[in-house]
Amino acid sequence: MESSTTAEERPQLERFLDQARAEVARTLDGLTDEQARRRLVPSLTTPLGLVTHLTFVEQAWFQVVLGGRTRAELGLPQDVDPTFVPAPGTTVASALAEYERVCAWSRETAAGYALDHVVEHHRMGAVSLRWIYVHMVRETSRHAGHADILREQLLSDC
Repeated sequence: MESSTTAEERPQLERFLDQARAEVARTLDGLTDEQARRRLVPSLTTPLGLVTHLTFVEQAWFQVVLGGRTRAELGLPQDVDPTFVPAPGTTVASALAEYERVCAWSRETAAGYALDHVVEHHRMGAVSLRWIYVHMVRETSRHAGHADILREQLLSDC
């Protein structure tokens, strides 16, 4: 097996994204549903909300932009802010299960396209699958960092 530092471009991009996804999921380890919903900053950001937001982001980029589906077809909101607020019945377990399901769907959808495959984004114009991967690594890693800090705050309160 090729080293992750010398592999071809696509496996490296996929590995980086999967590692970031796993980091996000790990931030909920050991948190109660109440802790995961607790707001510690003025924004809508909570550990659980970050997972529901990233579930939306996965669908928006891989299913809507790359796969050509519509937000309406997937039941996704048009605005991003509501994606940071988990539905009342959402638990840590249910949010993680949905995130894992959607990430698997993203992998499956992306597998059908070359890195150079270009699609139109409604605001940005033409974007390649390569660009989507890099953007998703950046977006997911950024939010993993947010979630890690919130987790640290929550666990230091105990």
